[in-house]
Amino acid sequence: MVILSGNSSTIKTKNINQLEFWISTTLYILALISICSSTIYSRGSSYHFEESQIDYSIMANFFIPELFKISILYISFLLFNFCFMPQLANKKNIALNIILTIIVTSFSVVAWMVFNTYSQAYRLLEYDNIDNAYGIFFGEAFTYIFFLYLLFNVYAYFNERGLEMLNRIQFLKSYNKNIIPELFTATRIWLITLMIFAAIFSVRIDYEILIVWLIVPPVNIFFAFCSIYYIIPNLRKNFKGFGRYFWGNVGLTIIVSLLLLMVLIPFMRNGEVVPITLILNAICLVCITTPSAWYIYKHKFEKLSEIQMLKTELGKSDANLNFLKSQINPHFLFNALNTLFGTALQENAERTGEGIQKLGDMMRFMLHENTQDKISLTREVEYLNNYIDLQKLRISRSGDIRIDTHIEEQLNNLQITPMLLIPFIENAFKHGISLQQPSYIKITLQTKEKTLYFDVSNSIYIKADNDPEKLKSGIGLENVKQRLSLLYYGKHELIIRESANEFFVHLTLELD
Repeated sequence: MVILSGNSSTIKTKNINQLEFWISTTLYILALISICSSTIYSRGSSYHFEESQIDYSIMANFFIPELFKISILYISFLLFNFCFMPQLANKKNIALNIILTIIVTSFSVVAWMVFNTYSQAYRLLEYDNIDNAYGIFFGEAFTYIFFLYLLFNVYAYFNERGLEMLNRIQFLKSYNKNIIPELFTATRIWLITLMIFAAIFSVRIDYEILIVWLIVPPVNIFFAFCSIYYIIPNLRKNFKGFGRYFWGNVGLTIIVSLLLLMVLIPFMRNGEVVPITLILNAICLVCITTPSAWYIYKHKFEKLSEIQMLKTELGKSDANLNFLKSQINPHFLFNALNTLFGTALQENAERTGEGIQKLGDMMRFMLHENTQDKISLTREVEYLNNYIDLQKLRISRSGDIRIDTHIEEQLNNLQITPMLLIPFIENAFKHGISLQQPSYIKITLQTKEKTLYFDVSNSIYIKADNDPEKLKSGIGLENVKQRLSLLYYGKHELIIRESANEFFVHLTLELD
């Protein structure tokens, strides 16, 4: 299984790498088409040169510089994403890959500056000193390439180690198992859009928009996850609808906008950008993120809840069917009939009639009331008493067997799943009684308010090798564990202890 899991993980990673390669290649081809179209139809940026009265060559001042610039970005992304960073993330050839990363980055900075001096030669006239102009071009190239390549490497590293990093966050891991891969995917999408955004501003970076882009998408992602995994589930538990959810999110949007205002103001050189950004972010949170989160929850998690409910109902049906089959036990029926037959031969018909009546009540209970989801605790206790009395008839002539029962009469209206307690008593009589050795069974049942306390303890003895029951487990114990986990999840405590001389069961159950 481990090998299969590893192969599956490898195949999935390979598919993702192929998808990334074809996406980046498609964007590269589209950029080439755009450059070619601009070369043919609009002659690139010729109007800037004409305004500055500088000679303009479509090949030297536009096509070749833009072609090389976009090719440098494309090749660098492939190198970082598929060659350098995966090895660095896996701690392989660390020194070599760091050196190669520095070389590629340095070459890109210089090449970008050189190509910009051709494609933007008209800007050289803006500066009094040519050295200052080259310094400005170099600074712009360094800032742009450094930031973009930093994004390339962050994205590549996150691809390799992001899922592992998120799995280390215990809060996320324990809260919901689906949130980690979804958060991983959302973060990757954000990084991709951030790289595309940075690639668009290949000449001058608008720092105000850049900072907004660094902050606003993560805020919306965080807002969406909080809505899907916390806000909406809690509202649905309290039977609140979309209206309460929507207006609650409007209030949260106001709070988030105020917090963003405090964060963004120190970074903004133009005060008008701040209110525009907050308005756009608020519109995004209210009009896009809020309804999208509601839609995702409704069409994903509620369907999962329905599926889980159907599985639970199916599990209940299977458990009840298997339990019913286990109760119609030929071994028990033959023992009971043999007991009644022997009693009829030795005594008057009074005890025989009593035994037959108890057996009839038990069979009627099994065939009719066992099909109901819940019955009164009183009827369940009657069934237990009938079973115990019938077993006492079978062992009445064995003086070394002690049966102690302390079962309270139930005068309340508590409800319980039928035949939930009998497996523990059956198990005690089946495995705790010996007709040749001293043995005992002690049964206690009492209720306090809506809590049932049920204890069964019995002696243990070594069975003969030819005993057909020697290698069999207790009747229905596994089945009753399954039923408890399905029907009384979080409402029961089951303790089973076994020593060399005693088998003990304690069950605490919260009833309706």
